[in-house]
This record gives sequence, structure tokens and C-alpha cells, in this order.
Amino acid sequence: MKEINLVVTTLNTTKSEEIFAAAQKLMPGGVSSPVRAFKSVGGQPIVFDRVKGAYIWDVDGNQYIDYVGTWGPAICGHAHRDVLNSLKEVLEKGTSFGAPCALENILAEMVIDAVPSIEMVRFVNSGTEACMAVLRLMRAFTGRDKVIKFEGCYHGHADMFLVKAGSGVATLGLPDSPGVPKSVTSNTLTAPYNDLEAVKQLFADNPGQISGVILEPVVGNSGFITPDAGFLEGLRMITKDNDALLVFDEVMTGFRIAYGGAQEKFQVTPDLTTLGKIIGGGLPVGAYGGREDIMSMVAPAGPMYQAGTLSGNPLAMTAGIKTLELLKEPGTYEQLDKITKRLADGLLELGKETGNPICGGYISAMFGIFFNKGPVHDYDDAKKSDLSKFSKFHRGMLERGIYLAPSQFEAGFTSLAHTEEDIDKTLAAAKEVMSGL
Repeated sequence: MKEINLVVTTLNTTKSEEIFAAAQKLMPGGVSSPVRAFKSVGGQPIVFDRVKGAYIWDVDGNQYIDYVGTWGPAICGHAHRDVLNSLKEVLEKGTSFGAPCALENILAEMVIDAVPSIEMVRFVNSGTEACMAVLRLMRAFTGRDKVIKFEGCYHGHADMFLVKAGSGVATLGLPDSPGVPKSVTSNTLTAPYNDLEAVKQLFADNPGQISGVILEPVVGNSGFITPDAGFLEGLRMITKDNDALLVFDEVMTGFRIAYGGAQEKFQVTPDLTTLGKIIGGGLPVGAYGGREDIMSMVAPAGPMYQAGTLSGNPLAMTAGIKTLELLKEPGTYEQLDKITKRLADGLLELGKETGNPICGGYISAMFGIFFNKGPVHDYDDAKKSDLSKFSKFHRGMLERGIYLAPSQFEAGFTSLAHTEEDIDKTLAAAKEVMSGL
């Protein structure tokens, strides 16, 4: 690792503190999404002013190297010139039509060509919306009400998924959520991630009642957890044996760990897939798709109703098209893999050097570490992490200009905009911080 001298000063966040204090009187907790509030790492969140490439500037003028990337969409780097130029052209035509748009066809073809399971696709406005719709579709197609999800996997904030969920629910330590009726979640069955025997038992205990299994093929909402060898293949076999559907929630992994997502990476094809984040290029978007016979159930082709005023709007379609075009350029995923490997391997090595038990890893442009001797196979393993140590690590990195997800239970993201120098600075900062933990 290149030697870098870091100058650490007290982080001036005066304006951020003023803005956040005012925000707490206007919005619940002062934020529009819970994990942004820094509840699990202490202190107050920084308030962003602008982003570009791999960098963030806050309202106090501090600059950071960013490994959150809008929680995933910014795989080409923030405010990419080509994406912005494309948006400017389309913006002159209007922001939303509420009617068919030719750009939908273009992005739909790109998604269908890339993702092995998708023969038809429906665009929506968020990952939560995509997962809500795909659950309804699972039930409509199979005529069964029950669904299996995995502990610590997050599929949005819809009632039926807030059972042993990850992401912000894990970060805030909420077991479930008040306001979710038991009658809504009674058909949601849960199993530990990477536990095929538990899944088999659920099918045995509920014969002919389970519509399917939904999961993050690589978990990013309990921290970064990869599937054990044979796990995804086993789920494919179990669901087929029980005439149930297999659904990959690739809102996070889609177009990130491979152009065709986790299903391309691991060569396991589900029946249905949910997407989001990258396919909107940083604008609000979601999508679900799969086999044509299943998707033909969706209105107006079929009887299962789902709709959205802003679905397929020209801005999101344009940003998504341009982002996918950039990702198709030669060497893209090789570059992402190279950068992320240096970062992840470097952090793990620094943990050993400084006597801090950590584990973790990476796939392409997605990574994560746990302050935990590991290995981490599921959410229960992840919960054994030293949250106090992570909190101190997060703050120390922030003070040295490195912006990480403010939760032990969130994956990190790299982008095409990150440079070798960025990795050098990040590892130099991590060495200093870990040495003082």
C-alpha cells in the first residue's frame, strides 16, 4: 500500500448540524429514510451539497470519498457527464407523460437481453414497489398465499416483508414494525439465509400452500453476505420440486455484480426478478420481470392489477439507458473488480495487522466487512459483530474524508469513478483508525 500522510483535523459540520436540527422539526427523525440518521453510529448525519464522480461535498465544504453511491445506483460515478447530457435533452420534452413512451421499449429490451430470467418486464418507481408487485404476482400465478423470505433480507418496507427484515430495521434494532397487522404477515414464512434444510422443512410443514421463495441472492441489507456453495442451486431445485416460484431480489445486485446480475454470476435462473437502483441511473425506478407466462398475468394482459402514475417516465428511462450503455463498454466489470478487490483485501489485511477481528469480502463492485471474527453465513452471525467498534471506525473514517454506510448492516459500493489513489487514501485512513480502535 502506498504511504500517504493524512492530516486529521476536527471535522467542521456547523452548517450540517444547523440544517439537521431544523429538519428534525419538519420530518420524522429529520430524514426521509431511517438509516440516513446515523442512529447506529452516533453523531449527526452530514448534509450533502453536491456529488461528482466518486466524491461528496457537504454544506460545510468538506470533501469525502464516497462508498455509498446513493445506496447503489451511482455505479458509473455521481453526475456522470453522459447521463446528465442525455437527461438535459429529454428534459426539454417534459418530465412525465403518463402515457406510453418509446424510451420504455429501449430500456425494456436492454433489461431482457441482459437478465437471464426476464422475458417480459414491468417498470415501477422503486424497489419496494417492485417487490410488492412481484409478491402479488407470485400469489396470483400459483393460487397460493404463503411466501418464504430469509432473515435479514430486506425487500422494501411493505407490510408483508417487514418480518425479520434487514437494512434500516436491523440498523435501528426494530424486531418488526408497529402498524403491521399479524393477519398481513401470517403468510410470510422465514428461514435463516444459507439454510436449505430449513426451507425444505417449511415446504414440508405447509404442503401445497407456498407460492415461492424470495431472496437477495447476495445479501446487502444485513451487511455483505454471500451464498454458500450450492445454496442458490438448492433453492432452484426445491422450488421446482414443489411447483413454487423462485424470485431473486436483484434491486441491489442487478447490473452491479455482473451485467446480468447474480443470476448470471452464479448461473442460477429464477422465475422472477426484481430490479431497481442502477436501471434508473440515479433517478427513482424499479422493475419486475420474468417468464412470459407468469408476466402475462399482469394487467392489462391479465387479471393481476398493478399500476403507477410515474412508471416508465422518460427521465428515469433515459438515465437507465445511458447507464447500461456505459456498463456495456469493454473492461467495465474488470475495472470494478480490480478496484473493489484492492479495497476489500486491504481492509481485511489491516484488520489482521492491527489486531481487530474482521471478516468480509467482495463481488465485483459490492463489498463489506464485519467487526466479527466470522465467518458470517446469515443474519444471526452478522448480529455478533462489534457494533461499538464499527461506530468508532465509521466516525474515524468520516473525519479522514471517507464516507461509508452509517450501519454495520449495509454493504458498500464502488464505482467506475473510483481511482487507485482513492483506494490508497481509503486504506491509509483505515490503517490509522483501526490502529486506534
